Amino acid sequence: MFRSLHMKLTLILLLLITSLMAVVGAFLTINVSGFFTDTFYQQIDSVFGAGQWEFVASLRGEAAQENGAVLIQQMMDAAAGRLGIDYDSRNYFVLDGETGAYLGGSADESAMPREQSPNLLTARNAVLRRDETGIGDVSDVTADYMDVAIPIFGGDNAFIIYILDNRDTVSGLNEQLFVIIMQALFIGLLISVLLSFLLSKTMVDPIEKLTAGAEKMAAGDFGSALPVESTDEIGILTGTFNEMAGVLQSTLAAVENERNKLDTLFLHMTDGVVAFSHDGALIHCNPAANDMLQRPVGPRCTYDELFGSLYPFQEMLALQRPNFAEGQLEVGEKTLEVYLAPFSDRERGGVLIVLHDITEQHRNEERRKEFVANVSHELRTPLTNVRTYAETLRDAEGDIPLETSNSFLDIIITETDRMTHIVQDLLTLSRLDRGDAELVLSRFPFAEAIRSVVRSSALNARQRGHELTCGGLDNLPLIVGDRSRLEQVMMNILGNAIKYTPDGGHIRVLAGCEEDTVWMEVWDDGIGIPEKDRERIFDRFYRVDKARSRESGGTGLGLSIAREIVQRHHGVIALVPHEGRGTTIRMTLPIAQGRGGQTEE
Repeated sequence: MFRSLHMKLTLILLLLITSLMAVVGAFLTINVSGFFTDTFYQQIDSVFGAGQWEFVASLRGEAAQENGAVLIQQMMDAAAGRLGIDYDSRNYFVLDGETGAYLGGSADESAMPREQSPNLLTARNAVLRRDETGIGDVSDVTADYMDVAIPIFGGDNAFIIYILDNRDTVSGLNEQLFVIIMQALFIGLLISVLLSFLLSKTMVDPIEKLTAGAEKMAAGDFGSALPVESTDEIGILTGTFNEMAGVLQSTLAAVENERNKLDTLFLHMTDGVVAFSHDGALIHCNPAANDMLQRPVGPRCTYDELFGSLYPFQEMLALQRPNFAEGQLEVGEKTLEVYLAPFSDRERGGVLIVLHDITEQHRNEERRKEFVANVSHELRTPLTNVRTYAETLRDAEGDIPLETSNSFLDIIITETDRMTHIVQDLLTLSRLDRGDAELVLSRFPFAEAIRSVVRSSALNARQRGHELTCGGLDNLPLIVGDRSRLEQVMMNILGNAIKYTPDGGHIRVLAGCEEDTVWMEVWDDGIGIPEKDRERIFDRFYRVDKARSRESGGTGLGLSIAREIVQRHHGVIALVPHEGRGTTIRMTLPIAQGRGGQTEE
């Protein structure tokens, strides 16, 4: 009930009015009592005070007479007005000084207190001591009356003038004041209730609007601006609230934009990203991480389950940024490089893990080592032969027959040519890798290029007893490409078919076109390529039968160069399914080339 600001303001005003009226009532009551008390003693002093010695002397003179009590009463009646004697609430009495007996007064004896007051006792004691200054005029605020007892001496006679006020006037006035105060309090409470509702409505309505705006903001609605209806503190607060909502909306929009960027980055980045909370529970995993780990990483997966074998989780949390840990993880045939680092603090943070697939790097490194070893081996063999035959010729000193010497020289020239071919092929591959081997593009008949290559290889095929046939060359279009490079590819494919087909074999060259591409196939029934070697025949220096390749003079670079040239033409060269013994290689080329290279018309 009292949580409402309306009720709080109403209660505060009611308490304020009540407290104020209570203080005012007490103040008035005390001051009225004090006023009457002071007035009483001032009136007494105005008659019996130090400046009124003539009146007191007259009283003493009358007291010395035989009927002194009557004479004193007469003088008191004459001074009744100045003493405020009203014969109702205030009276005077003439008493015997020694016995305190009632002798006369403005009221009968019954108006006196039943018990003698302290002031009256003081005056009687003064009479016994014959002390004219022993006046009893002590005010007692707790008593329900006010009194003064004045001893009067005249000759042997002693009287006491006792003035008594029963405070009925003060009590009546206080009762009237109480009634007035209660009426004022009632009216004040009514007014305070009305004012409190008006005041609370004036103050609370803007606050309720701010509360409603804050609730909308908490629900995500930042577009509703509150109207500023005043220029006071509430109006300033409303304007500040609107500014805060705008700034918060801009900030949240920026945060949302950054979050979307990060989500997009994590979603499409090639590296895997996995994040765990401070208790080891999964909080994020992008698709690349699922692919690399070769398993679905769900919410139930924990750090210890996935990466506990690399580093304990608590040790990772204990690392101080920017320190991190790294390691390698083998998942199936993949090799993953793992980077682990803590984020935020130990209580609220966690561990962020980045996975990088280095499988291809390892393979490339192995291929590089193999490539270097193959180059070294390929060059060492002819160099060894050249050195051996050259040393033989030098050491013979003319003892070798001319025919044998010429045979040795032929071998040296052959091995030199072989090394030259290897170096030339390596240079060609290097230029292709660097992009320095610019293609000289021109428009030429694809069928004519095939016929030229077939004619050049026909003699070699006949020498081995092969049957070389060609078909499908009719109606082939003109294509754009580097003719000399493409004929080099065709010559390499056809030469391999002739070279690796046993004598008396069959070789067939076919060609055709499909929409915007042309193709050429070379089919043979030779030794074929085992299934395990089919994926690597285009690798550099890779040969299925190394011994036979060396016997036939192969370097292992021909198909690698062929693939580079075809790819530079935006084409494809690959093995195709082949029934029975032998091999079929197809080269597919686009009829038109995009921009790149130099074109000759």
